[in-house]
Order: sequence, then C-alpha cells, then structure tokens
Amino acid sequence: MKSELLSIIQKKFPLTSRPFADIANELNSDEETIIKLLREEKEKKIIRQISPIFDTKSLGYSSSLVSFKIKRELIDSAVEIINSHPGVSHNYEREHTFNIWFTLAVAPDSKIGLEKTVEILAQNANVTEYILLPTLKLFKIAVKLNTTGDDAKKETVKKHKRTFMKLTPLHHKVIALAQHDIPIIKEPFKEVVDKLGISYDEFFSILNELKEAGVMRRFAGILNHRKAGFNANAMVVWDVDENKGEEIGKKAAEFSAVSHCYLRPKYANWPYNLFTMVHGKTTKETNAIIKEMATEIEHFARRPLYSTREFKKIRIEYFSPSFEEWERSHIEA
Repeated sequence: MKSELLSIIQKKFPLTSRPFADIANELNSDEETIIKLLREEKEKKIIRQISPIFDTKSLGYSSSLVSFKIKRELIDSAVEIINSHPGVSHNYEREHTFNIWFTLAVAPDSKIGLEKTVEILAQNANVTEYILLPTLKLFKIAVKLNTTGDDAKKETVKKHKRTFMKLTPLHHKVIALAQHDIPIIKEPFKEVVDKLGISYDEFFSILNELKEAGVMRRFAGILNHRKAGFNANAMVVWDVDENKGEEIGKKAAEFSAVSHCYLRPKYANWPYNLFTMVHGKTTKETNAIIKEMATEIEHFARRPLYSTREFKKIRIEYFSPSFEEWERSHIEA
C-alpha cells in the first residue's frame, strides 16, 4: 500500500478539507493509517514536501537555468554565494567543465533583472565562464517517480497551459500563505483558511482557479529522489536540429522516466539545446533508458550529466521581502 500511497500523492492529491480521509477511501484504508504512513515517510525524508507547485513565469518572475565554470578549490565558497540568493531553488555540481548548475528566479519588481543578477553572482563567485539557459519551449515539468513499478514506459503529455490571469490581492494572499509544505494532520489546510478568513469552498475554488489558469501547475507530494530509491538521475543534454526542436522535444517528453523536458538556446561554447531529466534507480537502468531514447530522438550528439553533489533543493518563497533585501544589499555593495 505504501508504494500506491506515494504514487497517489504525486499524481492526484485531493484538494479537500480532509484529503487523507479521501486517500484512505481510495486505498480501502482509514485516515489514521494514512497519516501514520505519510508521517513515517516524511521522517525518513522520502517525502520532501506536499505543497502547491506554482508556475514562476505566471507569477511575473523571470527565471533561467544557469551554469558556472568554477575552479574546484573555489566551489564551496562560490556555492555559498550562489545559494544566498532567495531565487535559487536548485543547485548541483555535475560532471562537466561547466560544473555548477542552478536555477534562478528574480522577482517581478526586480530593479536589476535576471542578467545583471547572474553577472553579480558570477563576479562575486570568481567564475571563469558562464552560460544563461532560459526556457525557449517547455514540453514537460512533472516529477512523478514510478514507485509501484507498473507504470508504462511512455505516457501522454498534456500541453502546459499558461493563460493570462490578473492576480487580485486575495490571490496574492492565498499564494503567500498556501505555498508552504502542509502539515500531515486531519485538516492540513485549516490554519491557512483561518488566517485568510474564508471558507474551505472559497479556498479550494481559488486554488482550482489558479490551476485552470496554469498559475498553479499542480498540488502534489514531492519525493526525495535518492531516498525514494532513484539514485541515478541524469540531466541529459542533446544537440538537435533547431528547426525540428518542437517535434523532437515532444517525443522525448513522452518517456515516463523523463520528468523535465525543455528547449534552450545553443552557444558557441555549448552546443546542446534539448534538456531532459531522466530518473532511474541505478546508473545501468538510467543509461538503458537514455540509450532507448536515443533510438527515437533524432540528434547530432548527446551527453548525460550526472549530479555529483546537491547543494540546494527548495521551493522558492514567492512574494517574500528577501528578494528586495538581497538586491538592496548588493546594489549598495
């Protein structure tokens, strides 16, 4: 039942006042058992968090994947500088001369913008070279690890929906309060609803409205890859024909083992433009998936970049004053 439970919270977490009771009904169990099992998985750090996953761009933030080339002896001090920015959510060391890879977002009211922020980080971290890799086309972004072992190798990928939605002060308040990891208790949303001073119905109606508009991509449990047994996770980069990028990207995204799939720009010092995150339990399994993908993906070259160290993996705290504070301190400096 545990593997089915982990599968459910990743794919269809119920937005109701008693979500764990609803999950229990689906699994022919009871609410207390489900809460106990989830708390155990949380304590073992298999579950990283259960929360809404918002679309950064829909909230007005500018973001990009960034890679720094840093001398080995300077990595630790550089990582401290990079991770100090509140918009850095993921940061890894990978097997390449471009060895530090992180995602960065800057707030809608940023005074210096994304490129200048990267420039400041690079200068302070003594970076020898860097590349900015914004998303040109998003094909898939959904980490749903196969915990049951019975998922198909391929899946139908829904087109990522992003429509313009004017956010009201109430929307901002809901996002600010609801964006955090929920407690594993009978009524996990009660504290947020009470703080907002609205009913459960209105609260869930707003979350569903945000989901329909693509502002909230989904509400789900996020697992810790390694703790869940997926120890070989590679960012596989492909050099594909730019004129066929969309067609090839859609094909790559259909693989169930692929959680993220993007088209990004090429540079003279970086020939790869299709990025896929591939998850497997062993390097052998992941390499076999990559090899199978390569038979279906038309490409000039490919390279799997395995992470050697994880420096940061968090959710950005949206509408936080820490963004303005970071900028102010660095502008003054």
